[in-house]
Amino acid sequence: MSRHILPTGDNRMQILEAQHLATLVEVLRNRGYSIIAPVLREGAIILEEIASADELPRGWTDEQGPGHYALEPREDRKLFGYAVGPTAWKRFLFPPNHRLFAAARAGKGFSVQSPDNSTAPRYAFLGVRACELEAIKVQDRVFNSGSYVDQHYRKVREEALIIGVNCGEARGTCFCVSMKTGPRIGEGFDLALTEIAEEGPAFVVEIGSQRGKSILDEIPHRKAEPAEVEAAREEVERAAAGMGQSIDTAGIARALNEGFDHPRWDEVAKRCMSCANCTMVCPTCFCSTVKETTDLTGDHAERWRRWDSCFTAEFTKIAGGNIRMSTRTRYRQWVMHKFAHWVDQFGTFGCVGCGRCITWCPAGINITEEAAAVASAAPLRKN
Repeated sequence: MSRHILPTGDNRMQILEAQHLATLVEVLRNRGYSIIAPVLREGAIILEEIASADELPRGWTDEQGPGHYALEPREDRKLFGYAVGPTAWKRFLFPPNHRLFAAARAGKGFSVQSPDNSTAPRYAFLGVRACELEAIKVQDRVFNSGSYVDQHYRKVREEALIIGVNCGEARGTCFCVSMKTGPRIGEGFDLALTEIAEEGPAFVVEIGSQRGKSILDEIPHRKAEPAEVEAAREEVERAAAGMGQSIDTAGIARALNEGFDHPRWDEVAKRCMSCANCTMVCPTCFCSTVKETTDLTGDHAERWRRWDSCFTAEFTKIAGGNIRMSTRTRYRQWVMHKFAHWVDQFGTFGCVGCGRCITWCPAGINITEEAAAVASAAPLRKN
């Protein structure tokens, strides 16, 4: 992911008229990218491959709250006038199902076919929000750093082009300001768009890399005027002021560790269904399991990595038994991983404040409320 970042200055801020977004898509396709972007499908805005800018959900917005998600039309016909949907970019970097290898009988022995990571998909991610980019950085720590690197993840990540979109509005479950992950995109992008409508729909484009600049050079654009840059700044400020949730993260890692035996864990366990919705929609969760399959002849076998969750009964089953049998212990593990264990291990949070877990929890459990309730009553840990 090494990119030559351009020096700061007015030359980084350009204007892309809305009609030229179609040209951007065309340029990306001509460069061999599979473009992943938001689309409207079955009552939600999700991420899928697109062939045309016409597939973007123009003129739609979302309403989100604990256990609630709904789409509504908007009058201004914005292309990115909504928050995040149920799918995260990790689906493409860390696929839900990934074959690790295949084995076939060969005489008295067998042959093993490993995946060819040189042919990994070449993605252009269009519409990445600030919190989502921070989530990708969290997964980078897991899969693309240290002694053990996931080669498939590394290859896809190196090739991935990041076109971010700064948020102009927040929703009822957003709390990226509390987590210091948004709503403005910080770094690690190739291009960053902010949708404005001064004299007509347009995007203020910030250039984040030489690769991003080379793409923009193929599209009609012009230098942004100071008033347009100011309009983009106001868009982001409006989103920052409209957060639906908040949490005080100062000292929360220590407080949660001290509140390990807090009765609040029992209370939330009565509502939690252990359905794993929160972990499936979370952009930073990375738990997986390994499954092996074979055909009826026994001549062919495959090993697959598949998404799993700390909420499933089998996830913590080891030779000596299951170390987290109750919903109480599973929910506690999940929250503490986001706000305490990750801090102890890496010095940063495993939560980016996107609010997906709150929106898509069928019981409407709010992670900010639960974490704050335990942290505010610390210390309650037993000796």
